[in-house]
This record gives sequence, C-alpha cells and structure tokens, in this order.
Amino acid sequence: MDPYLGYEIAGAAVLVYALVVYALWRAGKVGPDRNLTLFGPALMLKTGRGRAALDRWGRFVRFWTALGDLGIALAAAAMVAIVGLLVVGAIVSTRISPSQAPPLTEAVGLPGINPVIPVGYGIVAIVVGIVLHELAHGVLARSQKIGVKSLGVLWCVIPVGAFVEQDDVQMSAASRVRRDRVAAAGVLANFLLAIVFFVALSALVSSSVAPNASGVGIAYVEPNTGAANVSLAAGDIITQLNGTATSTVSLFESAVARTVPNSSVGLTYYAASNGSVVSTLIHLGANPSNHSRGYLGVAVYALTPSQLRQTLIWPMGSSSGPFAGMVDWLILPLATIEPVASPTSSFFHLVGPLGQVSPSVFWVGANALYFLAWMNLLLGLSNCLPLVPLDGGLLFRDFAASVAARFRSGWTAARLDAFAARATVLASVLVLVLLAWQFVVPRLG
Repeated sequence: MDPYLGYEIAGAAVLVYALVVYALWRAGKVGPDRNLTLFGPALMLKTGRGRAALDRWGRFVRFWTALGDLGIALAAAAMVAIVGLLVVGAIVSTRISPSQAPPLTEAVGLPGINPVIPVGYGIVAIVVGIVLHELAHGVLARSQKIGVKSLGVLWCVIPVGAFVEQDDVQMSAASRVRRDRVAAAGVLANFLLAIVFFVALSALVSSSVAPNASGVGIAYVEPNTGAANVSLAAGDIITQLNGTATSTVSLFESAVARTVPNSSVGLTYYAASNGSVVSTLIHLGANPSNHSRGYLGVAVYALTPSQLRQTLIWPMGSSSGPFAGMVDWLILPLATIEPVASPTSSFFHLVGPLGQVSPSVFWVGANALYFLAWMNLLLGLSNCLPLVPLDGGLLFRDFAASVAARFRSGWTAARLDAFAARATVLASVLVLVLLAWQFVVPRLG
C-alpha cells in the first residue's frame, strides 16, 4: 500500500476544492458582496434568514442580560485560570526531556490531526459546540440592541463551522458592558453545554454500568511471559495477586514489589472472554528494570474499572480527592481510556433498563456524551484566552480599558482605546509564546 496515500487524497481534495471555488469566483458567485464569500481558505455561506428568530429569542432582555453578566464573570475567571495553567506548563516544560515533550500534533485542536481527539466524536462535538456558541452570540447581541447582519456556515473548516456576524459599527458604539455580554455569550454557552452533557453522561453511566470485578484492569499482555502463559488478556481484571487483594493500582504494585523472580504465586482474575473468575498459579520472570523483583508481563490502566466508573459519574467523589478526580476526568483521552472501547469496555456489564442493549451501541452513545462535554469545556476555555481574534481578546481589551479608566481618569476615550489595543497585542503575543514554549523548549534540551 502507498504510505503517502492519505496525503495524496488530502492534496487532491484541496485541489478540487480550490478549482471549484475559483470557478464560482469566475462566474461571479463568490465575492464580498455575495452570499458566498471567502473567509481565509474557508467558503462562507451567508444568509439573512434566522435573524427574526434571534429577535424573538432575544426579547427576554433581563434574562439574557443576567446570563451575559454571568458569562463575563466566568470568562474573566477562566481567563486567569488558563493563563496560569500555561505559565505552569511553561515552567514544567523546562524540566522534561525531549522524549517527554508533547507531540506537535497536540498543538492543533482538530479531530484526526490531534491524536487525542477521535475523528467521529470530535467532529460531532465541535460542530455542536461551534453552532450553539455562535447562536448564543446572536441572541445576546439582539437582547443588547446590537444588530446582526447575517448568519451562516463555513465550509472546509473541519468539517464545518458556523458564524453570526454582528454589526461592527453598533458593536463598537455599544457600551463596554453590553459589548462584553455579547462576547462572553459564546463562552457561557460552551460551559453550560459541558455541564448538560456531563450530567447526561453521569446519569447514563450511574444507572447502566457496573464493573465485572473489583481489581485492576489489564491494558496489555506481553507475549511469552507468565501472564501470557496463563491466558491473561487485555480486558481481564486482576483481583488478587500473591494473597493480596488488588482493588487499587497501588495495592497491585505493592503486591508485585513483594514478589521475586523465577517464583510462582497465586493469581485470581476475571476473564472477560468467558465471564468467569479464574484462580491459578503464575510463574514470574525477572523484571527487566529491577532484577530483584518478579515480572508478570502486564500493563494495567492508571484507573481501576471502579475508579473509571466513578470518574465518569462524579469525579469530585474520587478517593484521591476532588481535584485529582477532575484531573482524571480531563485527561481520560490522554490516558487512552476515553473513548471507552475494547479492551476497557470489557471491564463492565450493562444493568438496569439498558441491560439488554448491545454494549457497542451503548458505549458509542456514552462516548459521544463524554466528548460533547469535554470539547465544549475546552472550546469555552480556549475562547477565554486573551488572544486576538478570540472572544477573550475582545474581553481583555475592554478589561484593560476599564482598569486604565479607573486609574487614569484624565485619559480621553481615544487614549484609553489605544492603550487597550496595545495591551491586547502584548497579551496575544505572550499567549502565543506560552503555547509554543511547551512544544519547542523541551526539544531544545
């Protein structure tokens, strides 16, 4: 098979797209005064339809104004938090080796390019998040008496984007707080969507999923080892080793640490292949990194099946504490645990009203809910960055102007705007440096 086939197909698709757009432009169908126009490389389809619906939804002025104010507060707090995380990440990146540096593909938050984001689940989550993000901008704009010129979609923005085009003149003329309510609306929408999908996933898992056994879940079995010889396989759960119950990873590691090479110890595990509990003796080899310790030949997941279920239901209730639980929930894709599929889906069985549903169908729905919550949270957080042209860039500019107005009462409006613009450019450069730092600096060591 041609190893460059994927790149060749992608190149051909880009060429065909460019030729189609060029033909439309030659025919007078694409242009700044047309319903079809270009937004960078993306094709923008604009329409005035839908503005009446925005007017109807936006007529509840007090409700939307209160939500807008909540959005401003949440966006400001998230802005401080995510910039703080970038600073911490930059510090940590100076202490890791090139081999530990994150892959450059993780710098691109697109499904199929970023290895952490699955194509199918990622596309669905991004489309839902962007469409409702933009609709929130439109509704808040109309509630604040700011015009909306058009709505539409962006083609060839992996896979499709959406936009609500506010009236730039009215946005500039609006008071800072009204303008900021509109800017923060998209962020608030993503945060609220993350909560809704999180609650739906929590309810689904809590009522329908039960672990097959209490123990550590096997991710991989190395061939020609004691584990392989006793037919252990990925998806099985080790419940006891050498007389020690292995209900947590730390207990399992302690049990392994007390073994010696070339010895046989008792092993009990749940076999996913036939749904039975097996007790046997396993012969241990020598650990390649510690010759005084026995070696099973398995890799286990960082979370046990019970802990994974708890994390999907309510991470704040983690036995390691609420903060650790939230971190676990966020890094499930990084830990290759989410989406839940073989072998991790083999750790559970379905119960309750959905007990007869096919596990593969069930986990598709559960994984979709997880990524809808996860992607909306990340979309909301990333849009809070004080970076032009993100919502956070506009908010930061107005925050900077408001702070300057408080301490420089003699400054004119023009001078305040000039100061805020310079501060926003500086903040944008700083954010870009911090983002690049984590990928570049470790590789310089």
